[in-house]
Amino acid sequence: MIVDRQGRRFRNLRVSLTAACNYACTYCVPDGKRLVAAQDELSADALVRGVAYLVEAAGIERLRITGGEPLVSPRLEGFLAGVAKLGLDDISLTTNGQLLARKLALLQEAGIRRLNVSLDSLDPEAFRRIARGGDLAGVLDGMEQARAAGMAIKVNMVPMRGHNLDQVVPLLDYCLERGFELRFIELMRMGHLARDNNAFLQQFVSLDQLLALIGQRHAFEQAQRPVDATALRYRIPGKGHFGVIANESVPFCRACSRLRLSSTGWLHGCLSSSNRHFVADLFDKPRHQALPALQRLLVRALADKQDVAFSGDVMVMKVIGG
Repeated sequence: MIVDRQGRRFRNLRVSLTAACNYACTYCVPDGKRLVAAQDELSADALVRGVAYLVEAAGIERLRITGGEPLVSPRLEGFLAGVAKLGLDDISLTTNGQLLARKLALLQEAGIRRLNVSLDSLDPEAFRRIARGGDLAGVLDGMEQARAAGMAIKVNMVPMRGHNLDQVVPLLDYCLERGFELRFIELMRMGHLARDNNAFLQQFVSLDQLLALIGQRHAFEQAQRPVDATALRYRIPGKGHFGVIANESVPFCRACSRLRLSSTGWLHGCLSSSNRHFVADLFDKPRHQALPALQRLLVRALADKQDVAFSGDVMVMKVIGG
């Protein structure tokens, strides 16, 4: 087991199936252009072998499938079939929900029982202004179908001044009524927002500001959460829970257990570090050769983690997996 001086180790792996996305969210890409798949993205078989090696080399327990948008990837079916055989404790998927209704049967057959759906507004105009694509009605329909199928759903919202702050309470009420757990994600200093501090500060909504806004509508209390959870969790008595990933206000670096594998075969130990480690060539090697080399790279990736607080990076979030 690989452990650093703060007692952190990699437990959670996030695999980006593709950098391609059918949205171009304002907080992710600055120019409105949708991210497209790179020419050198790995095959489903190579990614499955990579996950298998990382499970053994790092002690990975949980897997989340991300992107880009994983539901647009032609690798999805093959990847799901492969990782379902690895005996992981939990496999979940993060999606913008646009293709959820169309892909729901495939996800069910693969044993996916948990979804994170990115949704920043219930107002159709604000939705399109932020996502710069997509159809809100289609997303909501996909979520309702997934709920009817027994999927556990968390909804991710990035509150931003000047964009969707008026949607915080309506979206929270919508989720509480349906048994979804809404998680508010503080705006992150990633990509173009790491380079433009003024744009970041103009839009940023802090934990205290968010809780004050929610408190005008609901009484709530802080709830327990897992030690390595990124989200602070709150309970609204008799109604449900919500969470806040307060990467700026209450950093969680000291307990972070996340490792990311990009669709092009790079390991990222920390979102707040430009360091990355190429591992795709190891996935073609036999186990006895691959594992020692992979463990050496994992030591370096773990050392990339910040000691205290997230400081941001110029990398585009969706390229390395949300």
